[in-house]
This record gives sequence, C-alpha cells and structure tokens, in this order.
Amino acid sequence: MATPRDAEIRKDVQTYYGQVLKKSADFQTNACVTAARPVPQHIREALQNVHEEVSLRYYGCGLVIPECLENCWILDLGSGSGRDCYALSQLVGEKGHVTGIDMTEGQVEVANKYIEYHMEKYGFQAPNVTFIHGYIEKLEEAGIKNESYDIVISNCAINLVPDKQQVLQEVYRVLKHGGELYFSDVYASLELPEEIRTHKVLWGECLGGALYWKDLSILAKKVGFCPPRLVTANFITVQNKELENVIGDCRFVSATFRLFKLPKTGPTQKCQVIYNGGIRGHEKELIFDANFTFKKDEVVEVDEETVAILKNSRFAQDFLIGPDGEKFPTYGAYTALEVKDVVTDPFELAGRSDSAESRSFPAVGGCCSTKKCS
Repeated sequence: MATPRDAEIRKDVQTYYGQVLKKSADFQTNACVTAARPVPQHIREALQNVHEEVSLRYYGCGLVIPECLENCWILDLGSGSGRDCYALSQLVGEKGHVTGIDMTEGQVEVANKYIEYHMEKYGFQAPNVTFIHGYIEKLEEAGIKNESYDIVISNCAINLVPDKQQVLQEVYRVLKHGGELYFSDVYASLELPEEIRTHKVLWGECLGGALYWKDLSILAKKVGFCPPRLVTANFITVQNKELENVIGDCRFVSATFRLFKLPKTGPTQKCQVIYNGGIRGHEKELIFDANFTFKKDEVVEVDEETVAILKNSRFAQDFLIGPDGEKFPTYGAYTALEVKDVVTDPFELAGRSDSAESRSFPAVGGCCSTKKCS
C-alpha cells in the first residue's frame, strides 16, 4: 500500500519529468546518458527512424533493446516519449506489439502524437504500438492482463518508484512463462542514507531512489524470478558540486540486468550448448550477459540455470542443447565457464569497463549517440 511519502515522491517525479526537464541536456548527472555497449547496425537504423522530438524528450539511462524480438509482445515500463517503443515496434514487426506505460501525462502525449508518423514511415498497415498513462507498479489498474507479454523492458524507471518489489511482482504477473524482464536502472554501492532518499532533485536524477545493488537478487528471489544476470554496467558521475556534497561516499552505477520467469520444471544439469547464429544482428556471436558470449557453432559448457533459461525461453530455437551431463562428440571449438569468472557485482564490472576503455578506443554507439549528442 502506498504511503503518504510514496505519493509525495510520485508527485515530485512527475513535476521533474513533466515541467523541470525540457530536454535530456537539462540533467545534472550523467545517470541518463551513460554509455552502452556497441549497438548492432539494425538497431542503430531503427533508432534513426524515430522522430526527432521523441528522441529529444527521452530520458532513459541506457539502450534497453534485447535480442530475438520478431513477433514478440513487449511492455515498456516508464516509456516516456516513446523512443524505445518506436524502435522496438520496427523490430517486432507487424505481428508483434509494443505497449508503453508512463505516469507523466505530457510524455505520453508526445508519444501518442507520433503513432501515425511512425507507422507510415515503417509501412505498417495498422499500429503495433500503444501508449498508456498509468503507473508501473499498478499494471493491473492499467488493464494489463496476466501472462500477456513475452518481454518487459524498462529504461531508468524502476528507481523512480519507492516500492521496487511491487513493480517486480507486477512484471512477474504479466510475463508469460519463459518471459524476460530486460532493464537498465541505477544502483547504489550502499544502503542510501536519509538525506539522499529524501532529496527531490536526486530523486528526479534517478539517484535518490536507487536500489542497493545486492538487494536486487533478494527481491527477485522473493517474487519468483531466476537470479539476476548482469549485462552491462557504467559508473555515474555527478556534474553538480551541491549534489556531490549530499551524496558523499556513496557511488552509483547504471546497470542492465536480465530476469527470467521460468516454468517450474525438474532439476537440470550442466551441459554443452551450440549457438546457431540465427538471431538478427548477432549472426557471428551473441553476448548474452557479462559472463556468457556464444560464438556461432562453438561449443560452450553452461551451468544449470543457463541451461534452464535457454531451454524454456524464446532463445530455445537458436541453440542446440546437449543431453544433460553429456558432451557433443565432434566439435573443435570449446569454451568452459569457470566459477571464478562469474561477475554479479555491477561496480566490479564498471571498473573493468573503465580499465578496458583506458587501453582502447571508446565503444561505438550507446545511448549518448541518440540523446545528448543529437
């Protein structure tokens, strides 16, 4: 049940995104313009097709477009002006559908304004995108039915809701079995002190409501999801001395995670899998998360949880999965994951990314290329 404090936070956030912010350059931190990993060509093209006003009014903190989307039904939590929705609507095709929900009425108005423009640009006979004014922790009130979506995405929105568990419960309810929550959000290095949790500007900047990163796995387990799988992470910097003083020693990252809702099945064993290269934009390799990269036709040994995900999700058609506990007899290339290599801490991954960037050229793409630098 929402508390008076929760209602006050919601009102403050609506004011910040509806009135204070006029464009992405108005942010006082880089929480919403952190770099993402390299973007496949077909996604870059989809983003370039999005109307300029929609992109300008978009305030996400990463590029939240997963793989293997054709014909999928996708729900975007905190869809804002609709940038990701319009990119996704091209990728799911006319047989798929994208629904965006946002609590800021002005943002939903911008998104709705350009439905006809985008459908005509894509050559679609009928709209495959819908925008709803509502709250991401109250999806049932918005009319979103049980087990109705293949994928739920969120781009820097869950941190703006005080009750994160309620959001995850609603997402779990509306996902089909085998479905996925693929989301970028802001995480804190420690439990936030009161002065940060009650700071209006820090809430609007996606920092005041940031979850302590270790709490995500606790909430996911409570709701019924598989353990979170870390995809990318980048440090957040604050470009305001006054806000830096409030934050003190606390650090923040923007991180992307995957959460899968799997059917209740019997136990699985480690086994070998082979990626067939059939996913558009990922024909040579599929970077599944920070720990697993699947190269086409290469044998990879995976743990029990990864086996269950690949068997029971939309990725099943793209993998040859060996019998439990058995090995493929005649393949040369082989990769085995060692337990010590598994990364779950977004701050550790962000540190590795910083070190890698200092030794090489910056990654191409990222959300900055479609927002602040546009």
